Amino acid sequence: MHPNDSTPEQTADAAAAAAGAAPETPPTAEARLAELEAKHAEVADAYLRAKAEAENTRRRAEEEISKARKFAIEAFAESLLPVTDSLTAAIAIQNATPEQLLEGVHATLRQLTQALERNKVVAIAPQAGTKFDPHHHQAISVVPAEQDANTVVAVLQKGYLIADRVLRPALVTVAAPK
Repeated sequence: MHPNDSTPEQTADAAAAAAGAAPETPPTAEARLAELEAKHAEVADAYLRAKAEAENTRRRAEEEISKARKFAIEAFAESLLPVTDSLTAAIAIQNATPEQLLEGVHATLRQLTQALERNKVVAIAPQAGTKFDPHHHQAISVVPAEQDANTVVAVLQKGYLIADRVLRPALVTVAAPK
């Protein structure tokens, strides 16, 4: 065998011997198995902990969603209580004049409107001449009018949005094409 015909292991052993160090012996199969089993146990433990944490997080999220659904209406109901109080007070007045009743109805309507707006419920009441929007308006009839075609002529009933979602479209009449 020629001196340059050595294997890589022999070359590494020779380099280690030349450096004055003992050549490294490969770990025994039992030692390697024990090392791998320890690593496996560590990874398995980490996996089980992560799985348990994910399950706990999922359970907590489900509980939060359940509570949010259950109590979502609470703020809305609270904002309607003054309206209920005003109506109850109006009924309790025995000899109210029509003017007093009308004033009370207007005040109660303002309270109701404020309560709805605080809860992101806003009215859809397009002005005459506004372009008809089928996403926010419902055409009840098409009438001849002295304005552009497919524009709102009159609002028969207000519509409402809740957080930019149509709760009820506005009922409108629309100008007919000329």
